[in-house]
Amino acid sequence: MASVILQTVAPVLEATALSAAAKTLLVLGTKTRLLAAAEGLAAAGVSLEVIQGTELRDRGYGAIWNVGKASEHLPALVILSHRPAGAKKSVAWVGKGITFDTGGLAIKTKEGMPTMKVDMGGSAGVFHGFVATILTEPPQNYSLHAILCIAENSVDERSFRPDDIISSYSGKTIEVNNTDAEGRLVLCDGVAHACKHLDADVIVDMATLTGAQAYATGLRHGGVLSNQESFESLVVSSGRESGDLAYPLIFCPELIGISTLMKSEVADMKNSASDRSNAPSTGAGMFVHAHLSPEDKWAEGGEGWWAHIDMAYPVTVGARGTGWGVGLLTTLAQKLEQQFSS
Repeated sequence: MASVILQTVAPVLEATALSAAAKTLLVLGTKTRLLAAAEGLAAAGVSLEVIQGTELRDRGYGAIWNVGKASEHLPALVILSHRPAGAKKSVAWVGKGITFDTGGLAIKTKEGMPTMKVDMGGSAGVFHGFVATILTEPPQNYSLHAILCIAENSVDERSFRPDDIISSYSGKTIEVNNTDAEGRLVLCDGVAHACKHLDADVIVDMATLTGAQAYATGLRHGGVLSNQESFESLVVSSGRESGDLAYPLIFCPELIGISTLMKSEVADMKNSASDRSNAPSTGAGMFVHAHLSPEDKWAEGGEGWWAHIDMAYPVTVGARGTGWGVGLLTTLAQKLEQQFSS
């Protein structure tokens, strides 16, 4: 198993190192490339669905569509699924795949924009974690799905704007107050898809989401936000055992939730907090949490298990990718197989 994991980490390193143009062409430009990559999984019973371009807009995926609509290569939602006959549960991993992030109209500085080719590290980890799991110890007690939320946050006459009101796939409306808070927008449509179409019991979303992550958990530990303390512990222990270190973030919807941090007068929520001194990495994760449905299932202590992993800093060392996330997810997959065995 270790050799397969090493083989799947290597493409993550390669993918994060590619230029934005090469990456976008590779992942978005030709659907056939992605289909070809998935053919190796066909024998294991993996299915592939790609929702791309204006189909996203037409089917109501308004958040990811707006983030990526200004790019020459339009956004895509990629869903890979492994459904064993004896599955008792459904598990979805959702990855942020921003192939390059200019910041949009809230454009980044010349110091802040370089290295943004690694902003797809979450999707890279999810995809190759899925591949490693299916090729080594595919789960038999649950279905496993990988959802890749792929877009390029570009500047163009079609760019989404501050003050826009976006309708997301969850049905909730979002007032855009920061086009550089785009990762949570693509993720919210991804987790909504998992709730609506995959009947997910467990959702893990993984993203290079906030610069504040390093202040919360350091340069080498990802931050973990969860609605279940026991599941939080399972994710953290998976990181410790695999070497993809992680540490908990504060989960306190009453004090650090959407109604407190991202309240809007014209929509269900804003996409960015006005007060950035109040646990911003938690706030970004709570934005994603707000798009899980039904709400009772994913509330604190609810029957649904959710974890948000912010890996903005451990995804790289210097300008190179680390492959962070593959080991954590494959280890977590084994633990979930044990959890659902009875």
